Amino acid sequence: MFVWVVLFVTLAFGVIGYVDDYKKLVLQDPAGISAKQKLFWQSVAAIIASVALYYFAEQNGTLDTATALLIPYFKDWTIQLGMFQMVVTYFFIVGFSNAVNLTDGLDGLAIMPTVLIGGALGLFAYVTGNVNFSGYLGIPYVAGTGEIMVFCAAMAGAGLGFLWFNTYPAQVFMGDIGALSLGAALGAVAVVVRQEIVLAIMGGVFVVETLSVIIQVASFKLTGKRVFRMAPLHHHFELKGWAEPKVIVRFWIITVILVLIGLASLKIR
Repeated sequence: MFVWVVLFVTLAFGVIGYVDDYKKLVLQDPAGISAKQKLFWQSVAAIIASVALYYFAEQNGTLDTATALLIPYFKDWTIQLGMFQMVVTYFFIVGFSNAVNLTDGLDGLAIMPTVLIGGALGLFAYVTGNVNFSGYLGIPYVAGTGEIMVFCAAMAGAGLGFLWFNTYPAQVFMGDIGALSLGAALGAVAVVVRQEIVLAIMGGVFVVETLSVIIQVASFKLTGKRVFRMAPLHHHFELKGWAEPKVIVRFWIITVILVLIGLASLKIR
């Protein structure tokens, strides 16, 4: 069930991205899908996934586990969200989908963090779906999540293959079809394995890139002034004189550190 939900989310967001890319590249419509239309269809897909996960947990008697927000690095510290879990699921799927899309502005900048985070979430999926490892590590056991590791491994492997041609100077580009689907997949997997906060930590680069856009827009509308030279954040550093490869590699290094911090939550409790 879990892997089907993840696959549905990945496919649905991929279709949205495909239509947007098709209109821009083939039909030569620079506007593509309007922001409102894109958000509407993203919301439809995310709501379907949210309701499906909640319904599946309710039918299988695992609702307490499925609606508990785990606080990493603390043993047995959770927040019961109840039906609000569906809202959290929605925001993580839609939010990370658009966060990866915003980050995908420089060659290889988005795909390498996606590979690292996807691989780490695959490890979380494996231990969460193994009753012995989950018990030893003090994390909730969620039956059926082990097979999601295969999905995460495939995503990481395909991402590395893509990076070979996407690294600076890029020969191929991700487009919305890749960025939207991969970001949504990361959000969906994190929700299934109950590691939403850990995803926010490991995906710190994606989070900061998104916040830079929100801060820039809010600041300009409220005060008429810009906080950054340009948003998302990677363009700010470019305008400060950093070479593109320098920005990319430093964001990669930050992601490696954040992923290690996230993985440490498996043992530090």
